Amino acid sequence: MSAPAFTPAHTIFDRSLLKIRRQRAAPLFRTYDFLHRHAATLMGERLRDIKRSFPVTAYCGAPLRREDFISFQQAAEIEFMAQLDVLPMVAQADFITTLQGDEEFFPFGSEVLDLAISNLNLHQTNDLPGTLIQIRRALRPDGLFLAAMLGGETLWQLRDSLSFAEQHLSGGISPRVHPFADKQQMGALLQRAGFALPVVDSEKITVTYQSLPDLIKDLRGLSETNMISNRNKSFHNRHLFKLAEMYYAEHFAESSGRLEATFEMIFMIGWAPHAAQPQPLRPGSAKIRLADALRTEEVGVGEEGSSGPGEGVL
Repeated sequence: MSAPAFTPAHTIFDRSLLKIRRQRAAPLFRTYDFLHRHAATLMGERLRDIKRSFPVTAYCGAPLRREDFISFQQAAEIEFMAQLDVLPMVAQADFITTLQGDEEFFPFGSEVLDLAISNLNLHQTNDLPGTLIQIRRALRPDGLFLAAMLGGETLWQLRDSLSFAEQHLSGGISPRVHPFADKQQMGALLQRAGFALPVVDSEKITVTYQSLPDLIKDLRGLSETNMISNRNKSFHNRHLFKLAEMYYAEHFAESSGRLEATFEMIFMIGWAPHAAQPQPLRPGSAKIRLADALRTEEVGVGEEGSSGPGEGVL
């Protein structure tokens, strides 16, 4: 199956480095995949709430554990699932078909999938709008897109600490923590990509660490260390991280002294358009006034009792 020819508009992330980091993390990835397992569990719960069958499914992201695959399979009555990853990080499992491929060039044809699942991989794509469009085109009408991705408040404590340390030592800062989209941006991007009935929510997870090196070790195990293309490749020294850790401990530690690290997970649901889906009413077609529904009196702007210009009260 061939994919449409999309070229990322901006190279934010070094995707070749992503493959290198994935390869390095592969042998022990199962030790560090706590975020992916948590996201898979919550997406499985969302699938069970939808109560629909999705026979042909594509899963994108880090390797799926057998128990999570079974959860998805039972919730969505999946008959065939292909797993797509930029670099398969574990040996190919016997319960799923594994494809090596890049979500930026989604390798599925038009209207061939009933369900597309993305588990914590979209935050590393250079052309997120283009990737979402490709996924929507690969879905059959009324097909479902279900995704979890890291959001805007992820690792904000680490970002602040490294920025303070670098500013203090060099008089400037360079990008050291990935830029992440927020919920509002993702809702707008789903609509821009043509998804119907988009739903976006988020959850913040706080993980504590004994030290900054322990946090960095987890990020390396997750292959989530800095892959920004214009990252500073020369300014790395022990003074930077020592000062960052001192700032971190002073501002973002529990009473026990353990360092807090926030991971925000954004969960998204969107549907490929279909004529049978609920449609918004045309403006002016309402058959009851809002004031009547709320059992209150409508007061227009400028009338007695109004709150002033631009502040009409129902």
